[in-house]
Amino acid sequence: MMRCKFVTALLLGVICAVSMYGRGLAQEFPNRPVRIVVPWPPSGNVDITARTVAPAFGDALGQQVIVENRPGAAGRIGAEAVAKSAADGYTLLLGSSGTISAGPAVWRNLGFDPLKDFVAIGAIQSVPIVLTVAPKTPAASYADYVALAKAKQGQLSIASAGSGSSNHLAIELFMRQANLKLLHVPYKGSGPALTDLIGSQVESMMDQLTASLGHIREGRIRALAITSLKRSPPLPDVPTLDELGVKGFDAATFTGIFAPAGISFQVSEKLSNALRKAMANEGVRERYRAMGVEVMDMSQAQFAALVREDYAKWLKVARDGNIVID
Repeated sequence: MMRCKFVTALLLGVICAVSMYGRGLAQEFPNRPVRIVVPWPPSGNVDITARTVAPAFGDALGQQVIVENRPGAAGRIGAEAVAKSAADGYTLLLGSSGTISAGPAVWRNLGFDPLKDFVAIGAIQSVPIVLTVAPKTPAASYADYVALAKAKQGQLSIASAGSGSSNHLAIELFMRQANLKLLHVPYKGSGPALTDLIGSQVESMMDQLTASLGHIREGRIRALAITSLKRSPPLPDVPTLDELGVKGFDAATFTGIFAPAGISFQVSEKLSNALRKAMANEGVRERYRAMGVEVMDMSQAQFAALVREDYAKWLKVARDGNIVID
């Protein structure tokens, strides 16, 4: 009996010590700059998203938040690096559909599990994808584009941010639902693809509106259709694919902050609260609205559920279309 009491007291002491240690870590976190890894090159949707929220996020945390680009392999290199980093809250991922749901649904050799190796800290925004054409592409409307695609018999080029990216999956879904055959040209990020689109080295592109909007407004490229079910407020005259006859087409993407699995509840909660405070900043919200995105106001649990649902959606698209990327 005495031994049982001793063991019980010892276990309670250990639990108490661990709990106090966790609270101590949370109280002192962060005591140095926090890093957000963007697994894509500069100038794309994910990079713009990170750099918009980073200052306000840093203010809420009381530490500088540094954005670091680690591009390559359609986002896999940066995402895998974060998944394998210390789960202490100092290294985070600006995750998106491309690296957390759509991409993992089609990649054959993935160095991480998007649902098991990450903790969803909080949502940032949802953004539609826009179908655009280069200045020299002879298509002033979606009807023109369809006619051109059929005339070129699978040789009309369409760029994406990379094989297995959310843009690529949207293109695959588009070709199936619109009954079109296009020539997919994957790039290493949206930035390089947009450069070639503006220079008419590639004829068309599907990309997040955030990265393309400035070029559309300045007339460097032309927008033909939006992939969400509702028109985008910054481009009210651009119809949705659903309106144009591709019924039910919906390929909006999300972005949010993720931490490596194993992060303590206390640190995770502190990060989540700081992100919500940053996202409540009217200056941040206005900048996002100007980009044509929808700010996602949801709890940490709601965002985690959205990630699981989106992964299941794209997994079905990949399986139905037999899409596998090595």
